[in-house]
Amino acid sequence: MPIRRLPPETVNRIAAGEVVERPASAIKELVDNAVDAGATHIEVEAHGGGLTRILVADDGMGLSAEELPVAIERHATSKLAPDADGLWDLLRIHTMGFRGEALPSIGSVARLQISSRAKGEKDAFSILVEGGQVGDVAPAAFPGPHGARIEVRDLFYATPARLKFMKSERAEALAITEEIKRQAMAHEAVGFSLDIDGRRILRLPPEHPGPQGRLARLAAVLGRDFQDNAIEIDQTRDGVRLTGFAGLPTYNRGNAAHQYLFVNGRPVRDRLLQGALRAAYADFLARDRHPTAALYVSLDTAEVDVNVHPAKAEVRFRDPALVRGLIVGALRHALAGAGHRASTTVATQALDSIRTQQSPFPGYQPGPSAAGFSAWRDGGWTPPTQRPLTLPGLSDVSARVEPAMAPGLGEVIQEAWRSGAFGTDQSTDGYAAAPVFDPVDFPLGAARAQVHETYIVAQTRDGMVIVDQHAAHERLVYERMKHEMEAGGVARQTLLLPEVVDLDPAEAERVVARAEELAALGLVIESFGPGAVLVRETPALLGKTDAAGLVRDIADDLAENGQALALKERLEEVCSTMACHGSVRAGRRLNGAEMNALLREMEATPHSGQCNHGRPTYVELKLADIERLFGRR
Repeated sequence: MPIRRLPPETVNRIAAGEVVERPASAIKELVDNAVDAGATHIEVEAHGGGLTRILVADDGMGLSAEELPVAIERHATSKLAPDADGLWDLLRIHTMGFRGEALPSIGSVARLQISSRAKGEKDAFSILVEGGQVGDVAPAAFPGPHGARIEVRDLFYATPARLKFMKSERAEALAITEEIKRQAMAHEAVGFSLDIDGRRILRLPPEHPGPQGRLARLAAVLGRDFQDNAIEIDQTRDGVRLTGFAGLPTYNRGNAAHQYLFVNGRPVRDRLLQGALRAAYADFLARDRHPTAALYVSLDTAEVDVNVHPAKAEVRFRDPALVRGLIVGALRHALAGAGHRASTTVATQALDSIRTQQSPFPGYQPGPSAAGFSAWRDGGWTPPTQRPLTLPGLSDVSARVEPAMAPGLGEVIQEAWRSGAFGTDQSTDGYAAAPVFDPVDFPLGAARAQVHETYIVAQTRDGMVIVDQHAAHERLVYERMKHEMEAGGVARQTLLLPEVVDLDPAEAERVVARAEELAALGLVIESFGPGAVLVRETPALLGKTDAAGLVRDIADDLAENGQALALKERLEEVCSTMACHGSVRAGRRLNGAEMNALLREMEATPHSGQCNHGRPTYVELKLADIERLFGRR
């Protein structure tokens, strides 16, 4: 078959298949153009899942009558310019769009109308493109002082076969909503509104640029719970800056849908983020739970290639290891700084659980014993007609666990008092009065009781805390073991007969390249010819282990995430098991000093707000929440 030149309309339709895969991708391209035009507010409307009608209106710079016909020509863009030598640099792109394919591609498969008034001009103009056929520029009405209104009707009418690959209107509408949310998170200083089939979906006013405005925008998109349980990230390494917010480990999800990465203001999807998040949260979450995060990477445009995918949804970093290491290190630093903090949703879930388990019988007054309700429900119990005026023990002093100081706590309090942390009260003889310190002022309060020999009930200044003593102590032991491992290294056991593991040559090369890192974790390997690895020593903690399976898992992790997660996770699993067996068990009775010592150690230990599997170790109920349960508020 001879080589033939494709006609321009066919080329445009091929480009449309790459750039405009579905209505959401068309909207993404139009929103990118609006952002590049300096818009401060962008309105989006969609009907029929975006297949019937799309409208994107902005208050940007707008287009003049002379620019309109050029804007719909393929590879015509105002976002690139040659340098002094006449070269077009595609490695220093500072705008969202740059290819000049979006408008001609949309116009080749739909009915496209562009109406615009350029900034500083009095008249507005429009142009119509139907299936690639371009109309004339004509005067038009325009509601704003400047900007553009782009209307797309009957998307893919010129390529009916593409319509068969579209999903339902509801699925396409959800994809549009998700796309606008991602754009809104990327540009907090731009206001967004979204209407689908005449229904108001989003109204997001512009926020002040900066961390606080960004967090407010994230709260509006991801929910107020994210704002209450997010940790701020701000780290820089070798010219790469990482900012954003990540959720506490106890604020986790069942999938990775709430993980967002933005590179120089561009929303991207990258496996690098998922691998880095998994590594950073490996100590805190079970494998089937996922953290929430919105991370923003800023770096020199020459260090990242955005010209990788037609839809600009993927990027390629010049030094991916640097970016990944920055993400992992920054997240771990932020999580360590969170201390024993647990998510606020834990208390909300507990309160909701209490409310849903309230009696379904209206007007029921519970009897004096736990068996009374069951007997009454079965028809065999009748409340007594007369009750004693006073119940035995009602006027006695209530039982309580008096707070006891943990070892060394008195010295810490005295030193804090001397430094003025509690203020000074000079007595008449010139000496400062001894401080009166109430342990309820500690973050986790003072222990008051132990319930079912499993849960510690502590009183705080404005509420109460319920601690799972086993889960809490398990975390403390686990953190202590990790610290000891880091200080002394991982003990190794030498194999009597070194084991040869056959791999793909590329996999073997990747594993051997990480030999030093693996040796620090107790796995000593060396190259054994092309496509083979020799295992000489394994971590002693693992006991008798499948060395070949372990090496293959490491090779898979290196290929997918760039880090040997399999070995770390196995070591952490062993440490977690050892911590579980070596911690305070449920059913063990603790005295007041032991309970308070456990609370104080939790406050001083990072990550003590969740166990090794991401479950909370304590639930805090504010006094206002308790009062609502009893109708006092």
